[in-house]
Amino acid sequence: QVQLVESGGGLVPAGGSLRLSCVASGRALGTVGMGWFRQAPGNEREFVAHITWSGDTTYYEDSVKGRFTITRGNAKNTVYLQMNNLKPEDTAIYYCAVGLYSGSQASTYDYWGQGTQVTVSS
Repeated sequence: QVQLVESGGGLVPAGGSLRLSCVASGRALGTVGMGWFRQAPGNEREFVAHITWSGDTTYYEDSVKGRFTITRGNAKNTVYLQMNNLKPEDTAIYYCAVGLYSGSQASTYDYWGQGTQVTVSS
């Protein structure tokens, strides 16, 4: 079993920044990709960003390109999401996830964290 714990959420004004962290623990992860998703009230969970095991390849949902950056720690069990120029529409619970064959679809991830709340005030 793998446990994921997110941190770094909070309340920021529009235009502000936050850095989310997610640490994975438990059994050996293997060469898994890691991703961030978000879910706003009344909406479905949506893809935000993904990074491969090596960290060499990343991709983003269109609305966050140029504002968010996903990176991976050297130990490979940590993933970060730097969020700049935040907008009120970024308000959501943010979840990290890991999966061996992960991509932009939630179904491709095997383990999920409990989420961290991000609120952007206008």
